[in-house]
Amino acid sequence: STSLPYNADTASAIIEYVKQFLGVPYVYGGSTPKGFDCSGFTQYVYAKFNIKVPRSAKEYAGTGVKVDRTNIKPGDILLFDRYNDYTLGHVGIYIGSNQFIHASSSKGKVVIGNLSTYGGNILGIRRVIK
Repeated sequence: STSLPYNADTASAIIEYVKQFLGVPYVYGGSTPKGFDCSGFTQYVYAKFNIKVPRSAKEYAGTGVKVDRTNIKPGDILLFDRYNDYTLGHVGIYIGSNQFIHASSSKGKVVIGNLSTYGGNILGIRRVIK
């Protein structure tokens, strides 16, 4: 899977862009900088780069190209369960160095999390940057 399409310049631009939303309130169903939920946040960010992704976290399983954890790159979308039940219910954007940015319902805002200490199980990784 090292031959997967990937555009490092676009990824860098996305990572730069996404950080301006740190601290934006978590709002269930929110999809604007006034308030985001996890998939509203992800969809809003990628739309700025003309990349279409689903509005609902559950729909991300079939989005883009599947990536193995050993091949994760900044800009890849992380798929998590929320309740330790292995049901897809949360998404975030990998930003490198074992960190990801997401609209966190428990923290009440957009935050950077650490993959090593995050409570949700990673159910998959999807690459949408070509």
